[in-house]
Amino acid sequence: MNHGSSLIISPAKNISGSIRLPGDKSISHRYAMLAAIAEGTTRLENFSTGMDCTSTLNCLRALGCEWEQKDAQENVIEITGRGRALQAPSLPLDCGNSGSTMRMLSGIVAGQQFTSELVGDESLSRRPMARVIKPLTMMGAKINAGNGDRPPVRITGRNLKAIDYRLPVASAQVKSALLFAEGETRVEEPVRTRDHGELALQAFGAEVTRRGNETRIAGGHKLRGIEARVPGDLSSAAFFLCAAALFPGSRLVVDSLLMNPTRARLLELLVQIGVRITVTQLEEHHGELVGTAQVEGGRLQGATIGGADTAALIDELPVLAAVAPFTEDGVEIRDAKELRVKESDRISAVATNLRAMGAQVEEREDGLKIPGGQTLHGAEIDSFKDHRIAMAFAVAALRAKGQTKILRADVADISYPGFFSRLENLLQH
Repeated sequence: MNHGSSLIISPAKNISGSIRLPGDKSISHRYAMLAAIAEGTTRLENFSTGMDCTSTLNCLRALGCEWEQKDAQENVIEITGRGRALQAPSLPLDCGNSGSTMRMLSGIVAGQQFTSELVGDESLSRRPMARVIKPLTMMGAKINAGNGDRPPVRITGRNLKAIDYRLPVASAQVKSALLFAEGETRVEEPVRTRDHGELALQAFGAEVTRRGNETRIAGGHKLRGIEARVPGDLSSAAFFLCAAALFPGSRLVVDSLLMNPTRARLLELLVQIGVRITVTQLEEHHGELVGTAQVEGGRLQGATIGGADTAALIDELPVLAAVAPFTEDGVEIRDAKELRVKESDRISAVATNLRAMGAQVEEREDGLKIPGGQTLHGAEIDSFKDHRIAMAFAVAALRAKGQTKILRADVADISYPGFFSRLENLLQH
């Protein structure tokens, strides 16, 4: 039930039903950006309904790229490509709350023969952009940013030169930004991150080769528009999967879900801790695997998440931490310092909210240790204006004793408008 932007969540007894999710955010961003610099028209069904992807579309329009929504029900978007010739924007490009938009679009405008200024909301304006500024500068773009390499970011584009670049920190967004910049480039990652950028480039006709943690793109390829249905968002599914995990005997079916191996670590981890997941109807579309997940809750063991797993699960860590007290052996998260510079300081936000609900938590510089076998009580929870924190604690509240009030819950609209009503429809109280 809704009170302005705060929301009351009551405990549930079980969860069952089936759900189809809005289009994957990571893929939607990348398809839209490549559609803009491709030739011809791209038609995308089940495009992400989140505000972050709308920020990307609005920035593309400001760069002279026409698009329209063809069907609101299926969220079908048609984008008319401009080839590589975008138009100089007359106003700053407003990326809203979306770090993905700002980082990846930087790669595209860095190769244009004009100056663009990328700005964001209060939260995005605190997030450092050095990781993408440094390599793009090495490629020849002229870039100025605010204090500590924070937005606004002003980019004067050039004909970029190819570079061999080793990412100091694993980041799929920075990797995509460098591959989207025109020319032949080689990017090497410390650990393998999600590969949606590479798969999307191949779908649009680019020549991409991969070996281990190294990706190369050949220069001079013309991109051509595609028709695609965006698979259901796995990071959004995480909240429903973890909710089902909380109740032994729960049964949930998630249709048309993204099953990309660089993202499916979440499914493997949930199986490892005791959730029963069966995948059926596995198909490949434009290089992306899509399937139906059937989920049943069981007794939850614990887990230690670190290294490459942390990188693979970075968006899902808040909800995994939120359900950690209900596991038998607890959950330890390591090597996750990057969580401190997301939409909120997610390590601190998770620890604060779990403690408010009566949980014991050990907060560390780069992670959390949360013992298992705990009982939580309802409390007043702050979303810290972070969509993933709001949704993660809506899940934790389902097994708490008494009601939980989430302040500023409407921030969930950033990635998933309608999330709370979809969750409510699956619950048995």
